[in-house]
Amino acid sequence: MTPPGPLDGRVVWVTGAGRGLGRAVAVALAGAGAHLAVTSRTSADLEKLAADVAGPVEILPAAVEDSAAVDAVAAEIVRRTGRLDGLVNCAGISPDFTRSERVEDRRWRHVLDVNLTGTFHCCRAAGRVMLDRAAGSIVNVSSVHATTGFERIAAYAASKGGIEALTRTLAVEWADRGVRVNALAPGYFRTELSAGLLDSRWGERITGAVPMGRVGDAAELAGAAVFLVSDAARYMTGSTMTVDGGWTAR
Repeated sequence: MTPPGPLDGRVVWVTGAGRGLGRAVAVALAGAGAHLAVTSRTSADLEKLAADVAGPVEILPAAVEDSAAVDAVAAEIVRRTGRLDGLVNCAGISPDFTRSERVEDRRWRHVLDVNLTGTFHCCRAAGRVMLDRAAGSIVNVSSVHATTGFERIAAYAASKGGIEALTRTLAVEWADRGVRVNALAPGYFRTELSAGLLDSRWGERITGAVPMGRVGDAAELAGAAVFLVSDAARYMTGSTMTVDGGWTAR
């Protein structure tokens, strides 16, 4: 017999699940026994994910910056499964690598809308369900650049700093009502989002700043997400777990 996984029977919603870190997290959660509910903008990516994992997967495409769409997704998860036990907010963008004085207002707003406001929309929608049950775990994906400066990523860094502040606020507000809220702060991982930067002249500088001497593989973040969703982390809330190969240990 296969031993039970730490998330057997639990419904976990993953945003940004179609690609990159979100996909790796979703695969790991499914491997731990979770019943997945997955969201991204593109249905085709979610369908490919569903074909690659064992166990049930609810495919629910949406744009996280659209609050009405997010609320509808949360309601549909409950309608289909009867519950919502976990949320991992992986949806995020970093479309610009531009000096701050050249950042356009519309580009700034777009990054904040997706990364920070979108995370809040999902936390709020999932939190309403979890608070009614007095149980649940939310994991928000931040970045080492929430606390460590780097050139040309002003909007991205600001959005991730906001995510960590939001995480601490929700953790304090919801702790005595059974809902835990933590964050993951990844360093550099090779994904579609980071490939252009890592393959540019900046790649050597970035890798040289990592004590382990390499960027991460997406699967190396996923275990931390499984831990934070599971009961193994039941006395953790308001924390940020950094997974960065030692970047912030220097």
